[in-house]
Amino acid sequence: MAQSKRWVNYLLFFLTVISTYFVGFLWAMNYVYAGQDLEDIPAFLNIGIIFNPVLNRLSLIYSLSLLGILLGHELGHYLTCKNYHIEATLPYFIPAPTLIGTLGAFIRIKSPLTRRDELFDIGANGPLTGFILSVPALYFGLTWSKLAPMTVSEGTIEFGEPWLLKAMTRMIFGPVPADQALILHPMAMAAWVGLLVTSFNLFPIGQLDGGHIFYSLFGDKVRKISYIIVALLIVLGIFFWAGWLIWAILILLLGLRHPPVAWVPARLSRKRQIIAFLVLIIFLVSFIPAPVTDSGLLDLIG
Repeated sequence: MAQSKRWVNYLLFFLTVISTYFVGFLWAMNYVYAGQDLEDIPAFLNIGIIFNPVLNRLSLIYSLSLLGILLGHELGHYLTCKNYHIEATLPYFIPAPTLIGTLGAFIRIKSPLTRRDELFDIGANGPLTGFILSVPALYFGLTWSKLAPMTVSEGTIEFGEPWLLKAMTRMIFGPVPADQALILHPMAMAAWVGLLVTSFNLFPIGQLDGGHIFYSLFGDKVRKISYIIVALLIVLGIFFWAGWLIWAILILLLGLRHPPVAWVPARLSRKRQIIAFLVLIIFLVSFIPAPVTDSGLLDLIG
């Protein structure tokens, strides 16, 4: 990449630091003041709260944890490309005023891919790295999380839990009482986002990571699988989380067809087949059918 164009990558990264920091501040407030009435919160609705050192420290933890996971994911792709002498850009981060502060990150591969073993490694190393970074962040974040009395009011947002989060919660806290809510530490929240991003990227569609992996395994057959996945996303959007409908539309607009890659070698190595199985396990323990609960299309129009 020309040095003169790298300022775009650096600028987007800086803006994403800011956007995730501000979102992290909200998660920090949710964590610190969990279970308290707003009127009992010191300096709430007062400009002075933005200088609270505890909240700022937790905001930074969320931002750096999340960006570390996303950066690790993209570097998994980037460094694999470099290892195979395939030209690729530095990661492009996408800042956004969402509940997580970003729409993720991506790299652009500029060189044509000529071998399916290279395609497999590039596709798999990103989510593998992101998952490896998410697990300790989730564990330590959960050890710092806490239980608070369950309070559900109008406008309350409840998030779904992947299987890995449920398992670690039970390991650390035991069964959570029905009248208690788990309040995630900002680091655990960042890990939750990391798992969500990992699972989404592993859908076997188009040029998502899962699309690369499945194409390297099954060739053009992956296109038929892609249609099934899009149909599944539509069903999930109707009954679980309407956001899946948006993703289904975006995927259709971007196209389901994977660019052709030479069928060389004729068979992936045993090691890569084992990694493919591990990637499937990672998807299953990370996937969240309803990232935001009670937010399917039927719930929203009902």
